[in-house]
Amino acid sequence: MNATEPARDGAYRPRIGLTTYFQRASWGVWDGTAAIVPASYVHRVVEAGGTPLLLPPLGTDPSVVDLLDGLIVIGGVDVDPAGYGQEPHPTTASQPERDRHDVALTRAAIDAALPLFAICRGMQVLNVAYGGSLHQHLPEIVPDAQLRYQPAPGRFGTVDFAVADGTLSSQLLGPAASSPCYHHQSLDRVADPLAVTATAADGTVEMVEMPSAAGWVLGTQFHPEENAEDLRLFTGFVHAARTYAERRGRAPARGTGTPDVMEDAPA
Repeated sequence: MNATEPARDGAYRPRIGLTTYFQRASWGVWDGTAAIVPASYVHRVVEAGGTPLLLPPLGTDPSVVDLLDGLIVIGGVDVDPAGYGQEPHPTTASQPERDRHDVALTRAAIDAALPLFAICRGMQVLNVAYGGSLHQHLPEIVPDAQLRYQPAPGRFGTVDFAVADGTLSSQLLGPAASSPCYHHQSLDRVADPLAVTATAADGTVEMVEMPSAAGWVLGTQFHPEENAEDLRLFTGFVHAARTYAERRGRAPARGTGTPDVMEDAPA
């Protein structure tokens, strides 16, 4: 099976935890506070062969990673700059309780060698959790950032980026790619354990990895979940999650007659 195909029917579907928002929402005749996640994340996990499990940012228990085969830390509001020793920019909007939840799960996943896919805010959480910092308002660094990366409220832009050779990122995407994006903030000081593996032409960090980690760790500043035509990052992640499940004895080892997920994808 090639690296962009989802699981076949009957294959073990890895359990993928997704962090969520906890905020005001409406459903049916109701309007109140809810734990929610944009549907695009759930669709991509299912299409790539995983089983999505939602993790609200209340009652945080890092040991929940023991029940998972992979973790996605999704996008959302800005990371609280207090976490990297700065005062908030006038445009910064944060949810400190969600930061605590996401940081705790991020660290627990890495400690457990659980495959971790950190998207947009998730990549920023990963960076801050290990000592990095952020540019709080990217248009101050890249003058046309808002026009290209956030063309209108609730409207995604597009970013083109180059990918470093010899990395997990290049195994999945090749030497260059493009993706929907919605950049407001970006990585400034990159945390010591992280390696930058993709950048936009203006220098914005678009992907990172953690070479020293025992497990699969990938962060993207862009939003791959918004491109239903390109599942490469999600299928690579789900492949890693299935490999993790095999090692934990939760999934039958490939080659035992059970349909595979992705034989030739990088682990």
